[in-house]
Amino acid sequence: MAESTRSDDLAARVRALMPALLDDLEQLVRIPSVWAQPEHHDDVHHSAREVERLLREAGFAQTSIVEAGGAPAVIAHHPAPPGAPTVLLYAHHDVQPTGDPNLWTSPPFEPTRRGDRLYARGAADDKAGLAAHLAAFRAHDANPPVGVTVFVEGEEESGSPSLVSLLEAHRDELAADAIVIADSANWDIGVPALTVTLRGLVDCEVTVRTLDHAVHSGIWGGVVPDALTTLCQLLATLHAPDGSVAVADLHHGIAADLEYPEDRLRAESSVLDGVQQIGIGSAVQRLWAEPAISVIGIDAPAVDTASNTLAPSARAKISMRVAPGGDAAAHLDALERHLQDNAPFGAHVEVERGEIGDPFEVDAVGPAYDAARTAFREAWNGTDPVDMGMGGSIPFIAEFARIFPDAAVLVTGVEDPDTRAHGIDEGLHLAEFERVCIAEALLLQRLAEVE
Repeated sequence: MAESTRSDDLAARVRALMPALLDDLEQLVRIPSVWAQPEHHDDVHHSAREVERLLREAGFAQTSIVEAGGAPAVIAHHPAPPGAPTVLLYAHHDVQPTGDPNLWTSPPFEPTRRGDRLYARGAADDKAGLAAHLAAFRAHDANPPVGVTVFVEGEEESGSPSLVSLLEAHRDELAADAIVIADSANWDIGVPALTVTLRGLVDCEVTVRTLDHAVHSGIWGGVVPDALTTLCQLLATLHAPDGSVAVADLHHGIAADLEYPEDRLRAESSVLDGVQQIGIGSAVQRLWAEPAISVIGIDAPAVDTASNTLAPSARAKISMRVAPGGDAAAHLDALERHLQDNAPFGAHVEVERGEIGDPFEVDAVGPAYDAARTAFREAWNGTDPVDMGMGGSIPFIAEFARIFPDAAVLVTGVEDPDTRAHGIDEGLHLAEFERVCIAEALLLQRLAEVE
């Protein structure tokens, strides 16, 4: 069979499978599998059972639900034909909390098709990643030309605390020649991508104390500092006037050579008219290869219940993204030093260290990456894929690379710039999802041809 005929045949099979595949995806997203919320732990177990059932019914020879002190994960395995490589396909079946459900256009766990998208929490991130794996396996009639192992995690949105234990406990089962991580995005609608860098992530909580207890703001105001104003001054030291990060001893990387037009950036980020960008350098440099610091929460008296008193303490949560090539733990050290060294008015500053996730970067050269680019080009009708970075973090990828150092790690995804993963009205672009599924089916074929 000629190569183009084989590719067309696989693409046609995927298209024929899409109605049933979307039905399966909709059933999965109806399960509120939010591991971060204890009241939904039973739902996460339900989700794992449904994932295992789908993989078993798809024809995988071995399926199991496994745990290592955390959320349930699912492993499925189809043995490789003699001499063929094995491919590990990763996705996760847990999802982010919804936020205020009243802000959604349709209920977050009721999948709804509007226009060219399917809307629901998890419709893209990352139950569509699992659905793409199912599509690729089904397209080969449960008999792909390579070995296929599927690993579907249940706590990625909570930082994957038990993932390393699972990987080490099931190292032999999960060993592969190539690992496909379906948890990233494409560059744009109609433009596929391999993600070759991801920023790392650290966070901490900083508490500022200036008083033993609250005191009258009229009697003492202007003499002793309140903790909230002091905290605001401390947080302001994290950035220079141009918005670039002002913490010392941080790593700065080099981004891929891609142009991100101003109008597209403003539209996709939803920034308001008149609001300026922060930092210096190109947009992709700042998004993918520079450290970034955000204050993501503050504990302080609420406006509606505030009284005329000076607050004795105030607390904030700070999130830092670490440029590829940097050491996440060292960056958290630098952030902690900065907060301690810049305390205004001699305020007492306490820093509670939080999550640490290392960045990821890969030199995406070699037969497996060539196979992926070929598959993408075919699925997107001749459009060349791009190598892109990602400003977000997927810390567990570094663990896969560490535990399976000889495997080629391919970071792909179903998302696009308007997916709104983690946000209100998360949505999956259906035409783009079909191309993702075709690409993965073709990738299994192309990897079988690697010599």
